[in-house]
Amino acid sequence: MRPLHQAWPMLLLFAALSAPAVITGCAEHNTYRVYDRDHDDYHRWDQHEIVFYTQWEHETHRDHRDFDKRDESEQKEYWNWRHSHQ
Repeated sequence: MRPLHQAWPMLLLFAALSAPAVITGCAEHNTYRVYDRDHDDYHRWDQHEIVFYTQWEHETHRDHRDFDKRDESEQKEYWNWRHSHQ
């Protein structure tokens, strides 16, 4: 058996290689529903919706900001845009 000081590099390598799997696994469960008041419907905020949201930010020349940090008028603009890009 190796002394502990010799095992550290292998432990660090294992941690580095396994981190993406752990993070990705958690991200899949990090979805929630967002209510669109003007269209009276709900949207699942997940990876699929994030793709659309990022596209909207790019097309409208906005800096990235979390959706829930945007003011109500910008959220409304996003939902209007989103409903025209099904």
